[in-house]
Amino acid sequence: MANTLPAQAYPKARRIRFRFDRADSHDKYFVENDMVYSHFVAGMSGGFPAGEESFIRSVRRVADRVTDPTLKKRVTGFVGQEAMHGQEHRKLNEKLVELGYPIQWLDTDKAKERARWLEQRLSPEVHLAMTAAAEHYTAVLAQRVLSSDEIQNIPGDPEVWNLLNWHALEELEHKSVAFDVFRAIGGTERTRIGVMLAMYSLTLPLTYVALALAVAGDENARRQPVRVAREAYRLFTGPVFRGLMPELAKYLRPGFHPDDIDTSALLSRWQQELFGKDGQLVDHLK
Repeated sequence: MANTLPAQAYPKARRIRFRFDRADSHDKYFVENDMVYSHFVAGMSGGFPAGEESFIRSVRRVADRVTDPTLKKRVTGFVGQEAMHGQEHRKLNEKLVELGYPIQWLDTDKAKERARWLEQRLSPEVHLAMTAAAEHYTAVLAQRVLSSDEIQNIPGDPEVWNLLNWHALEELEHKSVAFDVFRAIGGTERTRIGVMLAMYSLTLPLTYVALALAVAGDENARRQPVRVAREAYRLFTGPVFRGLMPELAKYLRPGFHPDDIDTSALLSRWQQELFGKDGQLVDHLK
C-alpha cells in the first residue's frame, strides 16, 4: 500500500492566468450548447472558491501539529495550489454571472461567514476529515476528466477547458495531502469513514436538488422541458457520472489511502501536455 509520496514529489503552486475576457459573451451554454451540463459546470465552479478556502483553513488549523518536513512542504504546495484555484475560478465565475448563472450567492461574505461559523463548531479532526473526503471527490472527478477522451472531446469554451484541465491536474498532484495530514495528527479510521459516509449519502440528492433549482431559474430551460429532461438524462448517464458512486465508495474501505489509486502515469502525461516544453498552458504562466 502506498502511504506517502516520494520525498521529492510535493505539489508545485503555479502562478497562472486564464483569459476569460476573450470569451464570447453571448455563448451562455458554453458546454456543448447543453443547458443542463453548462449549469452543472457553472455550479461546480461557483462553489470552488469558498470550498478551497475552507480546505486551506482545515489544514492550517492543525499545521502546528505537523512535524514531518516533507509533509510540511506538501502542505505548502497544497495551500498554494488551492489558493490559485480559488482565484482563477472567481475570474471565471464573474463571467458566468454576466451570462446569467445564479452562482454569486455561493461566494458572498454572508455565505463565507456561515461556513466559518460551522467550521468553528467542528473539531479540527472532523473539519480535516471533510477536506480529505472532498479531495477524494475532486481526485476521482479529475481522473475522469483527464483520462476520458469522451469528456475531453465534448465541445466547449476552450479557455474553460484549459482551466478545468489545469485544476484537474493539480487535484491529482495534491490528492493525498489532506489525508496524510489527517493521519499525521492522529485522525482515526472511524472519523474518516464516518465523515465520508455522511457526505457520500448526500452526494446525489444534493446534486439533483442544486441542479434542479439552477435549471428552474433559467427562463430558456423552463420553456424547453423536453430538452432539459433529455440533457439531464445524458449528463447523469454519461462519462462524468457513469460508475462514479462505486469509485467514490472506495474511500470507505478500512485502510484506504488515496495513492492506492495509481494516477502516476496520467499525472506525468498531463504535466507534460500542459506544462512541458511545448505545453498547452506554458503561455498562461505568469
